[in-house]
Amino acid sequence: MADAAAQQTPWHLWAVGVLGVLWNSIGCYDYYMSNTAGEPYFRQMGMTDAQIAHLLAAPSWMTGVWAIGVWGALAGSVLLLLRSRWAVEVFLASLAAYVVSLIYGYVISPAPGQKGAMMVMQAVIFVGCVFFWWYASAQRKAGRLR
Repeated sequence: MADAAAQQTPWHLWAVGVLGVLWNSIGCYDYYMSNTAGEPYFRQMGMTDAQIAHLLAAPSWMTGVWAIGVWGALAGSVLLLLRSRWAVEVFLASLAAYVVSLIYGYVISPAPGQKGAMMVMQAVIFVGCVFFWWYASAQRKAGRLR
């Protein structure tokens, strides 16, 4: 009987999964546009010449880290909806990639104009990454992910 209760999918798992897909799609869109449209996209986003130059000068390994972060978060959300236990590890990899990008952007090679609204957005993204990883971990522990 307890196994049957654990196997039922609660409404909040669907809500968090769909929210995750929608939220993380924004990061994937930004990644795609940044890597296909480049400078015109950055200008449309209101970036300064110094910010654009800094972003374009980033090492290629940072593009890989960024890809793991955004596409991993989207994949984790889909895996959560599929009730896969692998959602936990994928969200953790995404979170780790985001932390690496923060270390790069604030410590190793600080980007110009990293203040105010940008720092708030970085904090919101970090909290989101932690939340999705925590939620998937809790759902696996409750036996709802297989």
